[in-house]
Amino acid sequence: MTNNYAIILAGGSGSRLWPLSRTLRPKQLLALDGEQTLLQQTACRLLKHVEASCLLTVTHQDHKFEVKGQLAEVDAKLPATVLAEPCARNTLPAIAWAVWEIFKQDPEAMIGVFPSDHAISDEHSFLAAWQAAELAAAEGYLVLLGITPTEPATGYGYIQPGNALDITSAKPVLQVSRFVEKPDLAKAQQFVDSGYLWNSGMFVFRASVFMQLLARHQPDIHQAMTSTQSDGVAAFYAQLPNLSIDYGLAEKAEQVAVVPVAMGWSDLGSWDSIYQHRDKDEAGNVSQGDVLMQDTQDSLLWSSNGLLATLGVRNIAVIQTADATLVCDRSRTEDIKQLVALVQNSHSQLTETHTTVHRPWGIYRVLEEGPNFKIKCIVVNPGAKLSMQMHKHRSEHWVVVSGTAKITNGTQDIELEANQSTYIPKTHRHRLENPGQLPLQIIEVQCGDYVGEDDIVRFDDSYDRT
Repeated sequence: MTNNYAIILAGGSGSRLWPLSRTLRPKQLLALDGEQTLLQQTACRLLKHVEASCLLTVTHQDHKFEVKGQLAEVDAKLPATVLAEPCARNTLPAIAWAVWEIFKQDPEAMIGVFPSDHAISDEHSFLAAWQAAELAAAEGYLVLLGITPTEPATGYGYIQPGNALDITSAKPVLQVSRFVEKPDLAKAQQFVDSGYLWNSGMFVFRASVFMQLLARHQPDIHQAMTSTQSDGVAAFYAQLPNLSIDYGLAEKAEQVAVVPVAMGWSDLGSWDSIYQHRDKDEAGNVSQGDVLMQDTQDSLLWSSNGLLATLGVRNIAVIQTADATLVCDRSRTEDIKQLVALVQNSHSQLTETHTTVHRPWGIYRVLEEGPNFKIKCIVVNPGAKLSMQMHKHRSEHWVVVSGTAKITNGTQDIELEANQSTYIPKTHRHRLENPGQLPLQIIEVQCGDYVGEDDIVRFDDSYDRT
């Protein structure tokens, strides 16, 4: 019996959704389409067709702990199958690594590959298309799910479908005649009128067929994977070519098929795509968070921090976070990537992290920062602990707000309760731990000639961070 597997691709930075999406907390880790994050929604969707032990997730090393934490909330088995790339290498190396891990156990496994950051409202149609794709994959085809276009979009690649395959399934399976890169508006309209499909980036294939295609068309990647144990991936991963599966395999393979499907799909790649995907009020507005509107129409208003109020505006997108606010014409949201490049040059931190930063042990929030000081609120999860560390340029004052803190401060081991404090001079080894059953909250005041996050020397860490 063929075993079904799925691979979630959870890389990418989602820069077109700035300032909400940032390098260390990209869009797949955000709740943009409901209470669950996009990653969690994807996992829940795939678990309707595969077992948790057969669902692998590939992410970047920087996101490993957050990805594992979010997946654990879906199913306790999912964190065990997370693969963390040491560097970003596009979709083909990421998929090849996951497929190789599956192939070693089950060469004839049936595998589906799915991005972690898409929204799908019609899961029944999605699952039917996936199962139809598996029937073609069983015949040796590399199969894509092709989205029936709803408009002449210029932000997607297109697939020209050909003749139908002789496969009996709930949805038609067509040969792929050619792939087309993102077109201009006139070309996109021609493609829609001619029955082309959007390329969703979702693939289905047999593990053995994928490895054969990899050996034929990308022998360097095939050789790297098959000659190295999984614990040695980091050593060679940076040398792998930066290739997408589309360019590296799909456009070169001979047996490529597509399953057309309309399933309420959106890649949520821009603020306007989120506007189009979500329900609107009677004035055509989409709002999220604490928003107050007067005489406002056809706008996207999103606040993750504080009140956002508008008056007399039309067709705009306003995204408000604790430390940055975006205001733009809603028709220009595809161009935000260019704006983010300018922000990167002048305020690089605002493209990398939020004021609230997630760590494997909990979170910290920067409350205030200035020359030679920084004030944080730190929350440590029950049973968790920070690394044993020291700082060369700053001292720290810790005040316990709630919970119990177990602290190593130099040669001392102490326990502090609410409203108690300790002072940690620079160069002192120290560690913070929560031995209790409730979250530990402290206020940390840093003082020194440098208070950057990279002034950390770790001596011992439960999460293998260096």
